[in-house]
Amino acid sequence: MYPVSARFLARLAESHTPVTQVQLFLTDGRVLDVEHTGGSVQVDRAQAIRRTCTVTGCDVTLIPRAPSDQLATYGARLRVARGVDYADGTTELVPLGIFRLDDVEGDVNEGPVTLQGKDLAACVADDKLTTPYTATGTVVGAITALVQRTLPDAGVISTITDTPIGPRTFDVQADPWAGCQEIAAAAGAEVYANADGTFIIATLPNLLTTPPVWAIEAGDGGVYIKASRAMSSSGVFNGILATGDNTADNVAPVSYLATDSDPTSPTYWSGPFGRRPDFYSSSTLISTAACAQAAILKLAQTKAPNATGDISSLPNPALEPGDIVRVTHPDSTRELHQVASFTVPLDLGGDFPIATISAKEDA
Repeated sequence: MYPVSARFLARLAESHTPVTQVQLFLTDGRVLDVEHTGGSVQVDRAQAIRRTCTVTGCDVTLIPRAPSDQLATYGARLRVARGVDYADGTTELVPLGIFRLDDVEGDVNEGPVTLQGKDLAACVADDKLTTPYTATGTVVGAITALVQRTLPDAGVISTITDTPIGPRTFDVQADPWAGCQEIAAAAGAEVYANADGTFIIATLPNLLTTPPVWAIEAGDGGVYIKASRAMSSSGVFNGILATGDNTADNVAPVSYLATDSDPTSPTYWSGPFGRRPDFYSSSTLISTAACAQAAILKLAQTKAPNATGDISSLPNPALEPGDIVRVTHPDSTRELHQVASFTVPLDLGGDFPIATISAKEDA
């Protein structure tokens, strides 16, 4: 969760006036506060570009018409935030993302005007390779080089133990952001642009050992609105065989099979669900340990959890994918959920839907 005060979380469950802010950073150095009537920020861990935004306003001057307007708009960025008004003259805002402005459209006379953007990972993804590129060294170093190839001033923060990789040559037209994802997998990690526009290399928190960051409770003083639960075996695998074969460095082939080894899991490798393996290969994997980390990461992404859920609550803009939340239902049963995706509204109404990666009963 994005760092906020305890007062902020308590205020979410109280009657309050949300505060939103949208700023447009034009390429000519101007910063405009965008008056807006609606919109949202979508955050989804399953997407390569994790954060996208839509902002609706009435200012038709935002639509570029003259060549000078177009020069100032192409390459512009949006910064979006939402927070709370404490009714004592103070507010607390939480960033929702730094976005490359991709689309501006609307009626040039009457509006409304719609702005759409994608987080800064889109800049890396769109900077396709025009010559072959070889990534070498370590996970953190190789990802940093690919990101800063496009965005020289980008901040890259790693919370993992760095891991050596085998040389990986990406061909002309390859997507550098997909390359970053592949390299991160060698350390059992993922890479994404966070709400501050910083690139993060991190592992997914463990649902069973990570303390919940927020309580979604039914009843008086709670933020719970409704919830659903489901299970599905479609596209589910309970084993991943990760292999590395790096002939460029004359490294012997390595591999590791990660399986669901929990006898209480519905997708237990040796249980009635059966064996359903999938396979992952990359020349970045040069040790059995690296294969193990990649296989465990991919297994966490593809095996069926005990339950998945869709929760609606009062909005919490500080949430991040991977966060653990404790849900207390109206019948007092409790579950731990891991956040997969959510949509933060930029208007005053509407639910705050949260899709979860997995869920476990909470004693």
